[in-house]
Amino acid sequence: MAAMSGAEERDPGGGPAAPAAPAAAPPGPAAPLSAGAEAGGAEEAAALLEAGADPDAPPKKRLRAAGSGPGGAEGAAGSVKLEERLYSVLCCTVCLDLPKASVYQCTNGHLMCAGCFIHLLADARLKEEQATCPNCRCEISKSLCCRNLAVEKAVSELPSECGFCAQQFPRSLLERHQKEECQDRVTQCKYKRIGCPWQGPYHELTVHEAECTHPTKTGNELMEILDEMDQTRKKEMQLYNSIFSLLSFEKIGYTEVQFRPYRTDDFITRLYYETPRLTVLNQTWVLKARVNDSERNPNLSCKRTLSFQLILKSKINSPMECSFLLLEGPYDDVKINPVIYHFVFSNENNETDYMALPIVDSVECNKLLAAKNINLRLFIFQIQK
Repeated sequence: MAAMSGAEERDPGGGPAAPAAPAAAPPGPAAPLSAGAEAGGAEEAAALLEAGADPDAPPKKRLRAAGSGPGGAEGAAGSVKLEERLYSVLCCTVCLDLPKASVYQCTNGHLMCAGCFIHLLADARLKEEQATCPNCRCEISKSLCCRNLAVEKAVSELPSECGFCAQQFPRSLLERHQKEECQDRVTQCKYKRIGCPWQGPYHELTVHEAECTHPTKTGNELMEILDEMDQTRKKEMQLYNSIFSLLSFEKIGYTEVQFRPYRTDDFITRLYYETPRLTVLNQTWVLKARVNDSERNPNLSCKRTLSFQLILKSKINSPMECSFLLLEGPYDDVKINPVIYHFVFSNENNETDYMALPIVDSVECNKLLAAKNINLRLFIFQIQK
């Protein structure tokens, strides 16, 4: 402290005053001595800091000022980029990756991306357990957890690397860049419709199209390609034409159905779903559904499916030929590809086989399993002979 008393003055009230302007360095060997004194003062200040000295003491002020410079302690900590530090703070506690969409948090504030959150709820339903946060083990559910909009916004502003050109962009702008702006994005030749298989970076597209040989193909070659395209288009239109044909039937009925989860009474219980009895076309029906066709441990599988069967509970006088399909309900966001099924119901044969519920993928299946109930819409068309 003695070495520092000459460098600073005190005001009349005894408190520290602003440092006086430094005097000109004396000539000769005094300059190296002054540098050594300053180094010794910094070391002394560090010792006082570790000892818990008065925070208003001038040595600590000098230490803080030195640390805020490029070569100080704070400068060393700042060498780690802010986004890298935020990455560990904002990442999902399950997959340890930055969320790509919605972010949910448990009652203690631990973050989960939408995919992991839904997967945890689905696994708990399959195991007949209460879903819990992987960090603090508190209970989680759609009613107990809420979205964290601040984290979602912060993540969207963090930089992410383009997979094509390796440049950094905010996550909110990355998708647009990769689809519309990146010169290295993968694109296809405009003559793909007539058979050109070329794929390559966008900046090479103009050169390729100028040299592409497909525009010079003969009419016979083009007709073969167009025939293949027509076959594909015909399959796509067949479903829609079938639906329009069904809409012209005399007897059409539909209703909202709600699958509720139950457990079998076997030694190894399995999850299954069943609807309450419902009335369509003046007949009583029940729908059942099961996961992975009653696989023993569907929770151990990443690929998950749902299959269902339609059961006629009424007694009928003559066989009843029907077409039916399941679609998503009016308030659900599950993605279902419509598929039309056919069956002839009778008193002796009143149950269809289990048929695949035409959901898009396992992610959509997890959404259904994570829900309290599965809500869909059933259409039945009676075929008149």
